[in-house]
Amino acid sequence: MKSFWLKYTATWFGSGLSPKAPGTAGSLATLPFVYALALVGGWQAVLAFALAVSVLGVFAADAYARQLGKEDPGCIVIDETAGQALTLLAAGTDWRLYVVGFALFRLLDITKPGPIGWADRRLHGGLGIMADDIIAGLIGALILWGIKIYIF
Repeated sequence: MKSFWLKYTATWFGSGLSPKAPGTAGSLATLPFVYALALVGGWQAVLAFALAVSVLGVFAADAYARQLGKEDPGCIVIDETAGQALTLLAAGTDWRLYVVGFALFRLLDITKPGPIGWADRRLHGGLGIMADDIIAGLIGALILWGIKIYIF
């Protein structure tokens, strides 16, 4: 049973098991959770969720990667869940900002500019798996906040 929960936590309810673009699938699977939390509890609930997933993710990603015998398996997408949730802090319940925030986070996660790439190359284990996406999520949140203020 423990292995079942570990797998489905690290793969964000199996979304990371997608044969194509598991990171994108994990980010997409995060959107309804964040929207529901924003609807019920506002940005504070989204922040609490992102923080909880970030902490849980360090342990789940580390344990599941060790179980698979790989350093950063593509099927582990709890890091995308944390980063995507952070990016969407500014989105509220505006679907347009979800579209922009989703695309923005995926772009940052895939291209790994600046500190995102540094964390991806230098940090290892569960923290290493999570850190680059958390940084991408924080940068994405700042950019999305600016877009919300100046464009929407």
